[in-house]
This record gives sequence, structure tokens and C-alpha cells, in this order.
Amino acid sequence: MELEFSSQEELYQRVQPALNAKLAELHRLGYPYIQIVDVWNYLIETKWKKSKDLTLSDIVSDILHVDNRRLDEYLKGSLAKTRRSQNVEETI
Repeated sequence: MELEFSSQEELYQRVQPALNAKLAELHRLGYPYIQIVDVWNYLIETKWKKSKDLTLSDIVSDILHVDNRRLDEYLKGSLAKTRRSQNVEETI
């Protein structure tokens, strides 16, 4: 039986239990700041970006076997790019 999803949101909801399990593992291992969306975005932007015809079992396996250190590095790199600084120029 082949499952098809009409949207990425529907797929995201379907794999939520795997994401929750991975998040619990990450928090247990000392990564309390990582959120489910971070795991999802990491996989979309790195592992699945060029992948075609992934099965649900492939996706769940990828979620559960994410390299925690690489995920942490990815997240820190992403946050560093989006950091904002206060504008200290006086305009008054």
C-alpha cells in the first residue's frame, strides 16, 4: 500500500510521533533548545532537498537517525545568520 500526501503539512502531521520521539532524545542528551521544527527544517534543507520518491518509512528513519551534532551545528549556523543587532545610530 502506497501512501500519498496532499501537502507537506499533512506529511508533517503524519510523522509527528517520530518527531516527538527524536525531540525527547535530543532533550535527554542535552539539547533542550532544539525544537521539532528545527529537526524538520534541517532534514528538508539538507537530507531531503534533492531526494525523490521518499517512502514514509524512509522519512521516519531519517527523523529518528538524524546526527544530533550536525543538527546542532546547522541550528546554530541558521541562528547566527538571522541574528539582528540593535541600531545604535542616533537619529534624534
